[in-house]
Amino acid sequence: MLRIAVLVSGGGTNLQAILDAIDEGIVNHAQVAVVISSSHDAYALERAAKYGIKSRCVSPKDYENEEMFTEALMGALDEEHTDLVVLAGYLVILPRPVIQAYKNRIINIHPSLIPSFCGKGYYGLKVHEGVLERGVKITGATVHFVDEGTDTGPIILQRAVEVKPGDTPQALQQRVMEEAEWLILPKAIDLIANGKVAVVDGRVQIHK
Repeated sequence: MLRIAVLVSGGGTNLQAILDAIDEGIVNHAQVAVVISSSHDAYALERAAKYGIKSRCVSPKDYENEEMFTEALMGALDEEHTDLVVLAGYLVILPRPVIQAYKNRIINIHPSLIPSFCGKGYYGLKVHEGVLERGVKITGATVHFVDEGTDTGPIILQRAVEVKPGDTPQALQQRVMEEAEWLILPKAIDLIANGKVAVVDGRVQIHK
């Protein structure tokens, strides 16, 4: 059974998608062991409580320096014997020691088709604002492994979403979540939990 730590900062809609997928049997051989929030008032913590899932807040603001924050976060992950770290709307840059300790065991969902509209400064609504400003016709979402760069790790899954005339950033954000993020994040977890994902020469190979 793959033990997952889901890291969140806000409402936890992607967390909910994971929990729903586990309940529906879309994700097999995996369980959410802990939800770790960077914010004390994140609604995602309430979602965890409703499912009886252990949760805690590990916020950089609560520690004197990055080293202490890193130690606390690493301790929270190790304590739960975490197999896979899932960044689901997590707005904190992961400390390098965590990335190195969990190499190829941290995945992130990004609301665009990487390498478009990603990297420094592209998060939340800013991604969708960028898409609309550029006038692209197709956007989407990407699940990728996390490395030391920003949105630069090996890509696991992508799904395209049409940009429609009259879209607002908010409307596009909702459609990307519904038509892409909430589908491919659970699917990626299921593939990993069932040993179907490998990283070879910096690229993901998916085995049937």
